[in-house]
Amino acid sequence: MIHEVFMPALSSTMTEGKIVSWVKSPGDKVEKGETVVVVESDKADMDVESFYEGYLASIVVPAGGVAPVGAAIALVAETEAEIETAKQQAPGSSVPSQSASETPPAPAQTQGTSAPAIQEAVAPIARQNGRPIVSPRARKLAKDMGVDLNSLKGSGPHGRIVASDVEGAANKGKQPAAAVSAPATPAAPTVTPPPAPAAPVKAAPAPAAPAAVPGQTVPLTTLQNAVVRNMMASLQVPVFHVGYAITTDNLDKLYKQIKSKGVTMTALLAKAVAVTLQKHPLVNASYTDAGIQYHGAINVAVAVAMDDGGLITPVLQNADQQDIYSLSRNWKDLVERARSKQLQPQEYNSGTFTLSNLGMFGVDRFDAILPPGQGGILAIGASRPTVVATADGLLGVRQQMQVNLTADHRIIYGAHGAAFLQDLAKLIETNAQSLTM
Repeated sequence: MIHEVFMPALSSTMTEGKIVSWVKSPGDKVEKGETVVVVESDKADMDVESFYEGYLASIVVPAGGVAPVGAAIALVAETEAEIETAKQQAPGSSVPSQSASETPPAPAQTQGTSAPAIQEAVAPIARQNGRPIVSPRARKLAKDMGVDLNSLKGSGPHGRIVASDVEGAANKGKQPAAAVSAPATPAAPTVTPPPAPAAPVKAAPAPAAPAAVPGQTVPLTTLQNAVVRNMMASLQVPVFHVGYAITTDNLDKLYKQIKSKGVTMTALLAKAVAVTLQKHPLVNASYTDAGIQYHGAINVAVAVAMDDGGLITPVLQNADQQDIYSLSRNWKDLVERARSKQLQPQEYNSGTFTLSNLGMFGVDRFDAILPPGQGGILAIGASRPTVVATADGLLGVRQQMQVNLTADHRIIYGAHGAAFLQDLAKLIETNAQSLTM
């Protein structure tokens, strides 16, 4: 039997994928559950594993090629004797690298009732940096048990890490440093983390843009194309903007006290927003054709600029329920894996509310574009020394930052947005210490 390898849908928004690399070559033996190809979706690289044992008979879309979801990208034969038959069913020559709008030709099927049946042969799994490959169950267990996958030797096919490897390491006490009570750096590839979004820190350099030659047109990356689609969808939503000046003296003081324990300003701001959203479920909701969808969790997404262009929004899930130290560790891990394109879809598309911070660049204020499927996004500017009138009628200098809320006016009205910002300011200005509880 011959199986078609289809371009899988790695996320709910994915319409096409780019072949990053083929792990297997034509003629190679393929084990069930073994990675065959690495596919770039709109915001992450994912390994695609085989459902069946057999041989990779023919590659339809080579590395660098683009194919729509559901299109055939290769053929897998169950036996060596069927390899030649599979090659005859495939296009006569390799497919050149295609643009996002082109569709690769589907392999022609032989006529007659004796033609081998064609079935889907692959399923997506999250990609791990380097080798060996990790099974989905093993990856989940490692996360739950605090086991460092990089320290394990896989016992599965071709060195693949399986669930028993993770369980064995956990039982032997091989937890990484990140599992201890003190907020330590997770064992992960060395990636420069984003600068803390507090205004008191120095401005960080902007992410490096793709190299451009004067007069040359540089095609958009897959991620940039995904951003374009999202932004065009956002234009269909009626929104309004409302701003608020928040005094950050107490927040800055708290940050200095706990910064040495691994806490980031991003985590503090996300925690503050999440706690405030508990009082304003409407701001955490989203519009649907059936009505207002009130989400069961507060998942705060934070915009992160990618070094090779575009942006992604890693999500701090249940941000209101996590302590500030766990939240900071999770954020660091998310950013590292986002910039190496290792996030799983639910880690960047499950946000219910978004933060966008340009304060580290010295930006005073700006308006953010509402992400599709969400009711609000908060734009955070730099905190600067500001002359203000004090309660006793004198002049004083306070650290203040400007925040601007962009909200879906179909479900959130001006009074709702203003009340949310008022409560957020009250929390930051008078009860910042509660963020550590």
